[in-house]
This record gives sequence, structure tokens and C-alpha cells, in this order.
Amino acid sequence: MTLSYTEEQAKKINDYSFNYLIVEESDHVLSLTLNRPQKKNAMTPQFMNEIVLALNYAHYNADVWLVVIQANGDVFTAGADLKAFAGQAEETTSTVPKPDKQVVVGDAFNHLHKPCIAKVHANVYAGGHLLICGCTHVICADTAQFSLPEVKRGIWPMQVMASLAPIMNARQLLDYCMRGKALSADEALKLGLATDVVNADKLDESVTNLVSEIKSLSPSAIRLGLKAWDEIKSVDGDKQHGYLLGMLKQILATEDAAEGLQAFAQKRQPVWKGR
Repeated sequence: MTLSYTEEQAKKINDYSFNYLIVEESDHVLSLTLNRPQKKNAMTPQFMNEIVLALNYAHYNADVWLVVIQANGDVFTAGADLKAFAGQAEETTSTVPKPDKQVVVGDAFNHLHKPCIAKVHANVYAGGHLLICGCTHVICADTAQFSLPEVKRGIWPMQVMASLAPIMNARQLLDYCMRGKALSADEALKLGLATDVVNADKLDESVTNLVSEIKSLSPSAIRLGLKAWDEIKSVDGDKQHGYLLGMLKQILATEDAAEGLQAFAQKRQPVWKGR
């Protein structure tokens, strides 16, 4: 596995100036806020670089136990800024470097190996699905909608297909891509795009509760479990159980596993270290 940014580049995150993303870290949580509301959070190539750098930073940083992605403005994201991707000059003050390796947002989520919560307060369009499909949890306001309108513009959501494939069955996926219709939050929940739908005024509370619940669990077990989930896709079927046995041995050798077993025996709450 090779990430777009090296560990050295990613760990300089506080030295960079971000143009499109607000990055905040507190109490083991990395919060990423999409912040181009005047353009419906449409993502330019540099916007993508900023997101991927932040996700790579979370991957490398053992003190980050989970990531929350949210957005400012009246749209969660309109997807890709097609003019910018077509070569239109991009005016930005961002100092986040362009990586040597091509940025692929879906891969950045797959290789994060940490819980990632999308806090969806408003509509998600087109390439914005790369973000929500990459998250382990999508908490959605009941007023939000989801849509893949590309086919109405003579385009097809190519990369989004790969992100949708583990979530929807083939017929659901092709119908969604083909017809360009909008899904309500409840429809998105039925198809697996959302993991929970709540009243808009309960969104903050719901995400806060989920963050607290995940932080009460072993970050090491979760990290290695998500790593196994990512890597087993490339393991031959007859070797998967052997691979997973090896991953279980890794988990059992962690400080968190020792602490969890000791806390269980002593009938107390464990104190996780993430190691």
C-alpha cells in the first residue's frame, strides 16, 4: 500500500495553509470541514489534494482515533468542479503540495484504517459520493437528498461506481447512475448510502454520541480490523482465513488487548492507549 503523501509530508499538516478545508484536531478526533460554500463545496484538484493529505495524516498519526467530515453552506458538496478538472486555472492560496502519486480519493478512504463519520446536513451530488461512500458511518439529516445527475449532462459517474459497488447491489447501482434521480434521506438509508437518518436539529447530538461511543472502544482493535477489511480484498480466497488469523495475532499482541482483558477480569472500564 502506497499513500499519495509520505508520512513526512502528511505530518507537516500544521505547516500548510488550507484554502478549502478547515482542519481541527482535538481529543483523538480529526474534524475536516468542507469550506467552499460560495461554490457549493465543489471540489477542485487542489481541494482533493487537501482532503487526501488530511486523510493520510490521520492514517499515519496514532493519536487520531477517528475522523469526522462535515461541511459549511447549504450543500454538503456539489461534487467535482468540472471547469477546474477540465484545466481552467485555479486561484488558490493553498500551500498543500501536489503529491508525486496521483490522488485517488476513494483509495485514501480505503487506506485510512480509522472510523470516519460523515455528518451530512444538506444535499450530496455527483462526486460527493466519493466522500460519503468512503466513510464508515453516514449520519444524515432527514432533509438531505442524494443525487447522481451526471447522465443528464452527458457524463457517467465513473469513479463513484467503484465506491458504490460495496454498498449497493448491481441493479440498484446501475439504476441510480443511469436515471439521475434524487434520493431522499430515507431512500438513501434503505440503499446503504446512509447509516442513520435523524431530524436535522438532532444531527449534532447524534454525531457527538456516535463519536463518544466509538472512542469508548479499542482504537487498536478497530484500526487493525479496518486494515484487515481493506487488505483482505486482495487476498486469494483460500488464504483469507490464514491472513485473518495473522491479523488476530497482531491484535492480541497490542497493549489495548492486554488492557481490555485485564479490565474485563477486574470489572472496570478499560483505559485505551491506541497501541
